[in-house]
Amino acid sequence: TVVVEKEVVKTVEVPGETVVVEKEVIKEVAGKTYVTDPTTGGVTTAPEYGGTMNLFFHPGWETEHADMWHYRSVIHTIRWMTDRLGVGDWGIDRDEISYAWVLPNIQHYKGQLAESWSLPDDKTIVFKIREGVKWHDRPPANGRELVAEDIAWNFRRNLGLDEFAMDGKSPVISILSTVGVVSAEAPDDETVVMKLEEPNFAALYHIVADIYSIPYLPEVIKEDGDAKDFNKLIGTGAFMWGDNYSPGTSIDYVKNPNYYEVDEKYPENSLPYADKLHMVMIPEVETQVAAVRTGKLDIQRFDFDNVQAMKKTNPELVVWAAEWRGTNSNGMNVNFAPFDDIRVRRAMQMALDLETISGTFFKGQADSTPRGGVGTANKGYYVPFEQWPEEIKGYYAYDPEGAGMLLDDAGYPLKEDGTRFETSMLWTAGAEFSGYDAIQVQYWADIGVIVKPEVVDAATRRSMIRESTYEGLSTFITGWNVPLPITVVGWSKSFAYNNYSGLNDPDYDAIVDRVAAATSVEEQRDAIRDADWWLIENHTYLWGPMPKTYTVSQPWLKGYNGETVLGDVSSDFYARLWIDQELKVQIGR
Repeated sequence: TVVVEKEVVKTVEVPGETVVVEKEVIKEVAGKTYVTDPTTGGVTTAPEYGGTMNLFFHPGWETEHADMWHYRSVIHTIRWMTDRLGVGDWGIDRDEISYAWVLPNIQHYKGQLAESWSLPDDKTIVFKIREGVKWHDRPPANGRELVAEDIAWNFRRNLGLDEFAMDGKSPVISILSTVGVVSAEAPDDETVVMKLEEPNFAALYHIVADIYSIPYLPEVIKEDGDAKDFNKLIGTGAFMWGDNYSPGTSIDYVKNPNYYEVDEKYPENSLPYADKLHMVMIPEVETQVAAVRTGKLDIQRFDFDNVQAMKKTNPELVVWAAEWRGTNSNGMNVNFAPFDDIRVRRAMQMALDLETISGTFFKGQADSTPRGGVGTANKGYYVPFEQWPEEIKGYYAYDPEGAGMLLDDAGYPLKEDGTRFETSMLWTAGAEFSGYDAIQVQYWADIGVIVKPEVVDAATRRSMIRESTYEGLSTFITGWNVPLPITVVGWSKSFAYNNYSGLNDPDYDAIVDRVAAATSVEEQRDAIRDADWWLIENHTYLWGPMPKTYTVSQPWLKGYNGETVLGDVSSDFYARLWIDQELKVQIGR
């Protein structure tokens, strides 16, 4: 194969310094042009237009109708064809944020429907709405331009403000309803002004990124009283509602020819690249595997065993591994003995040989490196393990003898029957007691701690956690790559709804209050890092191995580097991917 390399030299003048020379190599292979991805440095075939992208749509995402005011999960249906005030910047270096199971923080966002935003005072947020954004060219919008009142009207409807006060806020809206928005007005066609009840810098993130910042076409709701009709789903996004919706089987979305955004990596290109998204509903994992093997799905997520099997039969498949959140951790209710004693909590951790468990039970596909509630993709928001003091590291290391000594000191000596005390692990009726839980129970038995499942129904379990009435252990999420990792550290504030440890500590509450009182990204980050470290140092949760999550993609799906989101339940990146049609034909699909 003939390879021709063309070197493009760019020069940049740096004041007071020498000229910086950047070289970009463009390759042509057998008539195809190759480009360098500016966010990764990788080389790929140049973007091309056309073709159909075949994607998975979970059958459980279907709803009775299309109005998110009534069904929050409708976001999975409308996200392909709608925009928000802001979106994760696709052009950011992936060393800064990978977008692989990590949601962007506000500093990673760029304007989408909003060209920009500003905070003239601590209770006011002003959005400059982008000019030239058009609703899909279908009645009753007929391609009219989006104006600021469209956005303000939707916020008022969702939050039950002004003319919607009698209806109240959406019964399924969540975090956005808690940030204290008291008004949303449009003084002109390019400006939205939102007022807050109290100063709350974090409100900016939720207003920009929340799924309820997606506007519905007001005309549809004003005419019909709601947005229930799927055939009247009109947005501003890269794709439009297609003609093929077969409930329980498939949904099609077609290219919006009037879309306003360009590719952040290759700004000379308009979006989207694909002509159509064909969403298929396949409930069985075995059938999903078969669909990938035969090229009927371009991308899907699988567990490690399925990935290994698929690579044997289809070595051309591309596998992307990432970490999302740790679901193998445990909360310990610190309000009841024995877990009110930090020595006991530390001993329970030291009894677990996480390195061996990761290598055997998880087949080497889990990270045993201890961490707190904040995921490692949130750079700057946590203290890396290598920077922990040696004493704290020791409490997170496998040391059954040391664990026994701590329990002796705490007043739980080894009895003649080989036990020290008995406790319980809260478990939901109908859920399977996992293999990892069984392994933990055995390790704890080895130091004389007997842990038995306490089986309750789901509602009772939620109530026991919320009211802090359970007296033992309960599975918990740690190391989560959520935005503004306030969710995880906020869960441990006194009386928080997800406070698995039952923590009620004024010192810790004061740190979390600093997050809410922050007036900048830097202040938020520092407070979250301090809160996360407090939880680690006081060992309010037991750390468990972080399994990897796998995404498998076809080799002809280009522009993809393992990303999963550009925001909360956001699929904007599919508009930025393309199909190498020639390669797809060569492979025989």
